[in-house]
Amino acid sequence: MADLYVAVQSARACSQRCGGRAVGDVGSAGRGVVASEAFSKVAAEAVQMHGGIAITWEHDIQLYFKRAHGSAQLLGPPQEHLRRLESEVF
Repeated sequence: MADLYVAVQSARACSQRCGGRAVGDVGSAGRGVVASEAFSKVAAEAVQMHGGIAITWEHDIQLYFKRAHGSAQLLGPPQEHLRRLESEVF
């Protein structure tokens, strides 16, 4: 859980630091990568921590898990953001 806390706090710090920038710049792409990876990682680990009940309708963690994967599809996977960063940096 400590690793998940660090991932969430890192994503929060990155989002706050890059929050006022335009959508198409490098900071925005970095924010998308960090936030998307942290959300997916924390949601997947939460399912594992709660065992079999987490994926049933009896617990809300399955909603976060689905939202994490839906957000990755809607906003683009982290690999897409990394490619955009790579093209702007190199």
